[in-house]
Amino acid sequence: MPAYGSQSMVAPLRRVLVRRPDAAFAVEDPAAWHYTSRPDLPAAQAEHDALVATLRQFGAEVIEQAVAQPGRADAIFVHDPALVTDAGAIILSMGKPLREGEPEAMAEAFAALDIPIHARLSGEARAEGGDLLWLDHDTLAVGLGFRTNAEGLRQLGAALAPLGAKALPVELPYYTGPDACLHLMSLISLLADDLAVVYSPLLSVPFYQELQRRGVRMVEVPESEFLTMGTNVLALAPGECLMLEGNPITQERLARAGCEVRTYKGDEISLKAEGGATCLTRPILRG
Repeated sequence: MPAYGSQSMVAPLRRVLVRRPDAAFAVEDPAAWHYTSRPDLPAAQAEHDALVATLRQFGAEVIEQAVAQPGRADAIFVHDPALVTDAGAIILSMGKPLREGEPEAMAEAFAALDIPIHARLSGEARAEGGDLLWLDHDTLAVGLGFRTNAEGLRQLGAALAPLGAKALPVELPYYTGPDACLHLMSLISLLADDLAVVYSPLLSVPFYQELQRRGVRMVEVPESEFLTMGTNVLALAPGECLMLEGNPITQERLARAGCEVRTYKGDEISLKAEGGATCLTRPILRG
């Protein structure tokens, strides 16, 4: 079995990188990080440990990203600094200024795992992993908003071309403005090749129509549960998923759609800090 390769959102999760909350996560100034309040570090660590235990129970190899990152509260959201392709990692460039330095730390972690660097974004390019969604093995949807820009899209397209893959631009709404974290994956998670959980009021019409064209069944998240990250669902395998507890309507709709749903407690690691199950995990190997 190869050690890396993850050009899918839904193939069985084999290896995944995580980062346990450390002192940096218990921010003194939560407003500056756009957190709702200061996280309780021991409670956050307990929640994260339980999340990791669930991933291991599923059978995934869980790897701790242990590179020192003092002062980087968002470093627990390991999904965002990089993308893993069949040819190795693409090191991204953060759109949130407070997250500068995270991509370099991720590159260091990948080097320790013998994962090659396929490409790096440079110059004015910005792209975060939460804006990048594999619609199929050769199509990467790229959300264009406050965290990912047109130059990031262009450089991603150039990096994917040698792999026979392409980048599909998806415009994102303004919503509540540049300080909030609104990624493409804030609006949609794929749970199987033909199944997604979505908050359609904020999806662009062309992207919604693309999903329809592909025959993707869409499970709608109500507004009340969009606000509690009902759309942020990690596929463990096709039709098996992990989501934040406290979203019973979405959970029931997913179950009716044929999904086996697991939940995790995320009062500290998710609700206070704008990051759900997908954000807290960087798949390294799927398949």
